[in-house]
Formats: sequence, structure tokens, C-alpha cells
Amino acid sequence: MKAKVDKFMKAAIEEARAGLAEGGLPIGAVLVEEGKIIGRGRNRRVQDEDQLMHAEIDCLRNARLTGGYIGTTLYSTMMPCYLCAGAAVQFGIKKVVAGEAESAPEARVFMESHGIEVVDQDLAECKELLAEFIRRRPGLWDEFLAECNPDIF
Repeated sequence: MKAKVDKFMKAAIEEARAGLAEGGLPIGAVLVEEGKIIGRGRNRRVQDEDQLMHAEIDCLRNARLTGGYIGTTLYSTMMPCYLCAGAAVQFGIKKVVAGEAESAPEARVFMESHGIEVVDQDLAECKELLAEFIRRRPGLWDEFLAECNPDIF
């Protein structure tokens, strides 16, 4: 049975597709509070020539400036890396929902050890979007992974 994609993950997927259309990596994120999206972002590593501009970081930068993020939920099309997991811990995000976790599973335990509930929706749409990108631009994907976790190369 195919998993139903909720409206927040759909919004994160829209961000991922927009990033892909701009020539970047197809990773998107949204930050949700009390049933409302308060921030959106996509990986802008290529577009901004900035290796720190991951989707989750872009999303947090685009969220409101005041009021904090304690108790919010972060949706990402891909399991966050350590950089983004650290931001989730730092800002008190209570829950992270990932569209897929196969490509970057390392930070899940880190987030959970800091009290964040982590959900892997294991969505075919997120996996297929990423797999297609990797087939088309394997060199860029390898660069991205090396920046996120240089121990794997």
C-alpha cells in the first residue's frame, strides 16, 4: 500500500522540485507550527555557491525571526545531515519528518538522543526524485555527500 503524502511533505517536495528546476539538488523542507507552514526552503548549494545552504537551513532562514521554533515540526524530503540535525537541536524543534532516510541515515540517532521525535515516511516519491537526480548528476551528488560526511569517501 502506497503511503499517503500529507500537505506538509507535499510542500517540501514542491521546494525540492523548485530547487531541481533551478539546477540544484532536489531537497526541500518546511517548518510547521500549529498546522501552519512558517518557513520554506530548498537546497541552494549550487544556486548560491554556498555549501552551507542546505534545505533545512534555508527553511530556518526563511522562517519568522522572532518567537523561536520550540515545539515546531521540520519536514524534509531527505533525512537531515549532522549540520541540519544540529540546527534542529539548537532551535528546539520537537519533531523531524523525513521523506526518505536511506541516503543520509547518520544523524537520526543524534536527533533522537536530543529528544527529537524522528519519523521516516519512506516515500517512493522522495526516493525517486533523488535517484533520478543522482543518475543525471552523480558528480554533484558525490560532492554534496563529501561535504556532509567526508568519512564516507
